[in-house]
Amino acid sequence: MNCRIASIQVGLPQTHGHPGAIDPMQKSWFSGIFKNPVDGPVEVGPVNLAGDGQADLTVHGGPDKAILGYAAAHYPAWQQELGLEEFTAGAFGENLTIEGATEGEVCVGDIWSIGETVQVQVSQPRSPCHKLGRKWKMPELPKRVLATGRSGWYFRVLQTGVIEAGCAMTLQERLNPEWTIERVNRVRYGKEASDNEIAALADLPELAASWREAFQAKRVRV
Repeated sequence: MNCRIASIQVGLPQTHGHPGAIDPMQKSWFSGIFKNPVDGPVEVGPVNLAGDGQADLTVHGGPDKAILGYAAAHYPAWQQELGLEEFTAGAFGENLTIEGATEGEVCVGDIWSIGETVQVQVSQPRSPCHKLGRKWKMPELPKRVLATGRSGWYFRVLQTGVIEAGCAMTLQERLNPEWTIERVNRVRYGKEASDNEIAALADLPELAASWREAFQAKRVRV
């Protein structure tokens, strides 16, 4: 399975909005969700791309969420549904806009090579937070993302190096072919998940720790 990085985006946390604004969407807030495209080589570190950062490290960033990927194939649908031509690569705050793969084709645990030395592993789906809605002044957008299944996914970094837009991404190893990002989202957020599915994900070693804990809690409740 071969894919391609259509574009790379990075950005550091900044303050947005206006102190004292009446409209909740206009009030001051701090976030790293605004990303800008990068031309040329970008260093891949253990927990970040060079020039990238997150504001709230209790829920964002860290080894299991070092790099956020999003399928380029989803953007035409979003543009049509939202009526926004400017809804293009980087709109979801992703670092890598990827051609050739979607949530139905990418699996938790997949190991990918990028460029000459970089290796990354798919760790979990992306759970869009309220800041995505604030960025686009659409409070309902995170729920729409979950409803469509067009969530994106995170990578952990196995081997550092340098990448750039246009680099090929090659699938090196598929450890869990039964656990696509699409299916993991369905088990987490859907209403028809089986006890066996919940138990399997609670014990899946390649799944990010926070997601395994969520499934462990869900297993206890059922």
